[in-house]
Amino acid sequence: MAKSEKKRVIITFKAKDKRADKNEDKVDIVKNTVSTDAHFFSANDWSRGQAVPSGMPGEQIAYDVNLYEAPLVMGAFTDDELKKLKKNDNIAKIEDDGEVYAMHQPSQFSHFQFEGQPVVAAETIPEGINQIKAPNAWLATQGIGIKVAILDTGIDYNHPDLKDNYKFGVSFIDDESSPMDFNGHGTHCAGTVAAAINGQGVVGAAPSAYLYAVKVLSRTGSGAWSSLIAGIDWCINKKNMDVISMSLGGSSAPSAVESICQAAWNKGAVLVAAAGNNNGPVIAPAKYPSVIAVSAIDSANAKASFSCFGPEVELCAPGVQVLSTKVGGGYVKLSGTSMACPHVAGAAAIARGTHRYADNVSIRRLLAVTADNLGNPGRDPEFGFGRVDPYQAAFSRSVPGAVPGIP
Repeated sequence: MAKSEKKRVIITFKAKDKRADKNEDKVDIVKNTVSTDAHFFSANDWSRGQAVPSGMPGEQIAYDVNLYEAPLVMGAFTDDELKKLKKNDNIAKIEDDGEVYAMHQPSQFSHFQFEGQPVVAAETIPEGINQIKAPNAWLATQGIGIKVAILDTGIDYNHPDLKDNYKFGVSFIDDESSPMDFNGHGTHCAGTVAAAINGQGVVGAAPSAYLYAVKVLSRTGSGAWSSLIAGIDWCINKKNMDVISMSLGGSSAPSAVESICQAAWNKGAVLVAAAGNNNGPVIAPAKYPSVIAVSAIDSANAKASFSCFGPEVELCAPGVQVLSTKVGGGYVKLSGTSMACPHVAGAAAIARGTHRYADNVSIRRLLAVTADNLGNPGRDPEFGFGRVDPYQAAFSRSVPGAVPGIP
């Protein structure tokens, strides 16, 4: 890297009570250490509806995360600036930022319409929603008032099946200030969670849950770990999300990603993520103890050939040829652990809908003990505790005590 060239990094500070400069703000410490032209944004800025100013260079955009478990500053710095920062005793570590990706299987046929597609005059329950028995829970709850954040490429908030449940959106992509989805991945996931019962189109697992678009992936389906961190920070600090759905991941991630996930778990959110699509070990962030890792199964309840697996898998859900909402008002079938993840996010919204005084620990345990076991007794590396079952979770009269393998 040339001396004047900047690269994006994630700076983890020591906890405030462990720093040499206990009374100085993290951002001030950075500014006092190096001369930077960066503009530092926090969750407070987006909660007021602010966005990155149009035309601001990406290297001038920095994030400030104020959480005890995750005291982070993320931005772009030169090599000389990084050398100075690494000498600062208030800083615990500095890690390179990296890319995170949407977890769906690319298809050359994704622009086609499929036989049996929903029509305006009819309302279709997708096979996957039936497979997890979500409709059986709707007499008890449809998840109304439960806030689900879709951390993805945005949401087409004008889609007829999504507009009634869409509540708000925010973008952490520097050249896409709108939460509108220009890719399609986030819209598809949102429909599986909460496409509304409205007499047309498709229906999601929790058809009255509240949807929030948190754009952390660009129109290309990729983004930075720092954007994901900023998005999670916004979810827990400014919107107090009940469920955080992450149909994304990467094979490696800075340790700061695990820190922010743990902070969100400690704040009371249920975190759900796609296990990955390379038929190998579970990827980040799904592999973290604070996150429910979701593998994909087909209509015959067999593990999808592409689905990652391993001891971190907690639940499984349909992920092959899943029918859901498409940008522009249409519908499309996609495959991937990305498609399995929102089935579980929707199930979590259903479970919270009938156990509104239960905390995230109890909801997570409830989803595990009520899952339909598909593999070996206990926790299977391909299926986890089994196929998620929002019907059983909704009608369970009590929440379970300790479950081995779940925090």
